[in-house]
Amino acid sequence: MRLKLIFIFILVVLLTLLARVYFLSIKSNTYYEELSKRNYIKKVYEVPNRGIIKDRNGKALAMNKLGFSINLKPHLRSYKNKERLEKLITLINKHFPEYEKEKLYKEYKKTDSPYKHDFVKVVKYIPYDKFFKKYTLFNSLDDIQIKSEVKRVYPYKQNASHIIGYVGKASRLDIERNPFSKHSGIIGKIGLEKYYNDKLQGELGFKNLKVNALNKELEVLEEEKPSSDNDLTISIDIELQKYIQENFPGKGGAVIVMDAQTGELLTAGSFPEFDNNIFVDGISVKEWNKMRNDFNHPFTNKLINGKYPPGSVIKMGVALSFLENGIKPSYTVFDTGAITLGKRNFRCWKQRGHGKVGFSKAIRESCDDFFYKGSLKIGINNISETLAKYGIGQKTGIDLDNEHYGTNPNKEWKQQRHNLPWYVGETVITSIGQGEMLTTPMQIARYTAFLATGKLPKPHFSKDSYEEPLEIPHDEKHLELIRKGMYEVNNHRKGTLYRYSRNSIITMAGKTGTAQVVSIPQSEKKRMKESELEYYHRSHAWITGYGPFKGDKKYVVTVIVEHGGHGGSAAGFLVKNIYKKLYEFGYIKDPK
Repeated sequence: MRLKLIFIFILVVLLTLLARVYFLSIKSNTYYEELSKRNYIKKVYEVPNRGIIKDRNGKALAMNKLGFSINLKPHLRSYKNKERLEKLITLINKHFPEYEKEKLYKEYKKTDSPYKHDFVKVVKYIPYDKFFKKYTLFNSLDDIQIKSEVKRVYPYKQNASHIIGYVGKASRLDIERNPFSKHSGIIGKIGLEKYYNDKLQGELGFKNLKVNALNKELEVLEEEKPSSDNDLTISIDIELQKYIQENFPGKGGAVIVMDAQTGELLTAGSFPEFDNNIFVDGISVKEWNKMRNDFNHPFTNKLINGKYPPGSVIKMGVALSFLENGIKPSYTVFDTGAITLGKRNFRCWKQRGHGKVGFSKAIRESCDDFFYKGSLKIGINNISETLAKYGIGQKTGIDLDNEHYGTNPNKEWKQQRHNLPWYVGETVITSIGQGEMLTTPMQIARYTAFLATGKLPKPHFSKDSYEEPLEIPHDEKHLELIRKGMYEVNNHRKGTLYRYSRNSIITMAGKTGTAQVVSIPQSEKKRMKESELEYYHRSHAWITGYGPFKGDKKYVVTVIVEHGGHGGSAAGFLVKNIYKKLYEFGYIKDPK
């Protein structure tokens, strides 16, 4: 009996061992094979160089500059290697004094374990021309690894900074939205760098490497190169942009030069600008606070986020609304200098009035009284509806993020926004571009393109974003009447831009505007000149127009000078000279 029990016990043990051998040799074979691969086959992603942003003539506006990083082995953290670490840190500091020892130690200690095999980056980037003479010295040292790096550089610095934008370190949220940025470490933060980030970043390549237990590369098993076709050419002419930046007459504002037919943007400047390069490595708190607290708002892209009362530059659209809603082209008023509604007087800018005024004269001399009286005939809702057709109160669709709608007010809008009724006095002030109406410079440029061509183009920087201009129903005779008034603004001796556009080689058609910033009593206006007001209480100055007046190819120029006073005096000569440059640069072939 005892022998029988011993036999059974031995049999059970043998069967158990056989089962275990079977499991290990057959069932677990695939599992351990995969485990082996994971331990000794390493996938390394290769990040392509970020695409270059070029202007229309091929000049690099955003590029990559070659340099090197200095990396140390992680085991130097251990106590026994303390002296070795000190020597290497001292050597780096000796040759590159701008990297202080304390900061180098701080970077090195960011690694959480001395037993990891990955090198620790202590110097992120040293330019190639500064490092190449010392490359042999550093590359020959044990425990140091020198790696090639590229840094995003903006060679034109502040020129077109709001348009080009900049890259920065990818945040956790950025990585969640765009896994590519986990490998590149950077992502477009604003401007075209952000809008076209997917194109500029390209597509990852990879290598499957066979490595040993110490992470040493033994063999390349598989490789796919990263993409290289990721450059972006935009419509901006950087030389024209530079000219405008150097000659902009105010502290803040915006300038747009746009092809009236296609919406292609030749320049688009928001002022004041900033040097994009300061954001690539991270801006200092001091510099950030200085820019953030600047009353001229350098961080705001005023082209699409600046919201301004349009003032008199909206009068052409309001005049078209009059014509669309039953007021005849022969309509005239007699301007005595003011109208009275209830207990309130609404004055024309010309105190003694303009006398008899029709459509052309109303635009030429910017007669407020004409628009007061016409607006009372058709009402705010008709005006608002017409202006909406021309893009007022709507996004333009430009290839930049975070564009603002502006405000195109009417009765329903006020009820929804303020829960208040609309008053007739509001119709009067809205007709001259004041009150609740707010527009962006890009909206005004687009609306001006409609006045020039009868179509509404989509402003854009890249051909990838081009769309056929919108066909807007209109009466061409009405538009010709408005164009006549705009022509006389520049070319009639009583036009508000005549003194600034005389002797211009380009025949222009335009409109000035003065957008009041704060409400000033009429009695104060009579006594004080614009220049006597506190700077940030002065009116904004607008000019918008197109040229050449005749011919197939026309260019819109729209300018706003914050707190510049009257549009003509603030920017009249700049606009004249922009058209001169368009001729000199070959964009305008026949000036007349």
